[in-house]
Amino acid sequence: MKTYLLISAMLLTGIQLYSQKAERLDTIFANEHKNVALFFPQPISQGITGASNFVFTHNRERQQYFGLLQAKPGTESNLLVIDAGGSVYSYILKYKKDLSRLNYFIQGTERIGNAKPDRPGPAKKVEPKRNQFDRDTHYQSFGSYLLRKKERIGRVKKRNQGIILSVENIVFNQNELYFVIQIENQSSLDYDVNFLNLSVTTRQKGKKKSMQSLKKAPVFAYKAPMKIKEGHTARMVYVFPKFSLSNDRQVLLELNEAKGERDVVLKISHRFINNPN
Repeated sequence: MKTYLLISAMLLTGIQLYSQKAERLDTIFANEHKNVALFFPQPISQGITGASNFVFTHNRERQQYFGLLQAKPGTESNLLVIDAGGSVYSYILKYKKDLSRLNYFIQGTERIGNAKPDRPGPAKKVEPKRNQFDRDTHYQSFGSYLLRKKERIGRVKKRNQGIILSVENIVFNQNELYFVIQIENQSSLDYDVNFLNLSVTTRQKGKKKSMQSLKKAPVFAYKAPMKIKEGHTARMVYVFPKFSLSNDRQVLLELNEAKGERDVVLKISHRFINNPN
């Protein structure tokens, strides 16, 4: 069954493999509660899972080096990833309720082969684009500018056990939304960041309230911390593709502590998303 899923995924991409290594595939575990991040040596071109209970998301408009994996309970499957350089990676996927690892840094030596077109033709000379805009440089420059700026959108903050999570500003620039986020540690213990996720939720009215959530992956994170020492404050900028919300939807910003329970969930009204600075 595993072999069938792998071959099916390859046929869907319309590629052939050569120099493939005959070796055991590594296993990646995921669940529906946390994002598992996979970082590749080159930007991701395609990412395909063999079953619908596993979802692998990555930025299709602007190829990036990482993708996010989530899973629902069900049978195991596989993940096939092709990067911009044609390298092919394949992994077995399994659901696991409790995850001990949330980040995978993929090495180039893990590739199982290279992709090439079905009908190879003569190589074409690629002319460099004129005035090509360096997005990463812009994100860093504009992110630094926003951290120096004193502009605020209002009182948007949440506290839990001395950990204060707040959104200072939301700015629209070049078809993207920039979230200026602050984490303040007023406790007597250092705070290790497990993840900081942003999701859009739909609120259901009535006695039996339920909530549907859709996570959004940032295209860039500027000065995102791994640890915030006691008595210190960290400020960062997360960049997302532009989006807007209806009146019955809101954004949840979820800060999760590694090996701790000082988690903070901040609700952001649709008014702030639809009316950025």
